[in-house]
Amino acid sequence: MTSFSMAPLFRQSVGFDRFNDLFESALRNETGSSYPPYNVEKHGDDHYRIVVAAAGFNEADLELQVERSVLTIAGGKREKDDDNVTYLHQGIAQRAFKLSFRLADHIEVRNAALSNGLLNIDLVRVVPEEAKPKRIPINADRPALEG
Repeated sequence: MTSFSMAPLFRQSVGFDRFNDLFESALRNETGSSYPPYNVEKHGDDHYRIVVAAAGFNEADLELQVERSVLTIAGGKREKDDDNVTYLHQGIAQRAFKLSFRLADHIEVRNAALSNGLLNIDLVRVVPEEAKPKRIPINADRPALEG
């Protein structure tokens, strides 16, 4: 694994300490697993959707959880289908999976729906008033606070 220093990026930024952790976790993340396939879509400035191909799964087989800004999608068959079935060819994968997505600040999961074998998870960015940009007036008459 290649290691590199993030120090030059932090010299001109304030409060972005966790980016180093994000890059390290991205480097450690296994890139070999691509099951199940998924899309990440942007629908406007503040609306996003994650679409996971969940063929063969029903709502009871899937679990969504958000903890500390990480959305985790887990799936696995809970019950055995008919025991009398002998598969001559079983090409529909129904193995267990776990996908994790780190959500940016102020991103909330609004809705999740399973339709036609696709799990659609709608996300929206809700920026509170205190986090929105604000104009700072410059007063020539008042001295700046000394610290």
